[in-house]
Amino acid sequence: MLDTPPPPPGTLLLDVTRNLVGEFRGEWCGVWSLRPMAGGREWTVTPENAEPATPAQQLRARAARANARSRGDLL
Repeated sequence: MLDTPPPPPGTLLLDVTRNLVGEFRGEWCGVWSLRPMAGGREWTVTPENAEPATPAQQLRARAARANARSRGDLL
């Protein structure tokens, strides 16, 4: 396992194993916790399977969050 320092909370990351973008929530025992921007269950990913989301991926995640809010979904 690489000794990658965790990013600041709220950073958008791509889980390359699931091809999902999530918001970094924290680190516990060497795994990182991510949560979908539009709400949903958190999941864990190892640091070597996470990379910064591209600007296009960040835009899609933020648009999904805005759409969920406009529908009144719980986030």
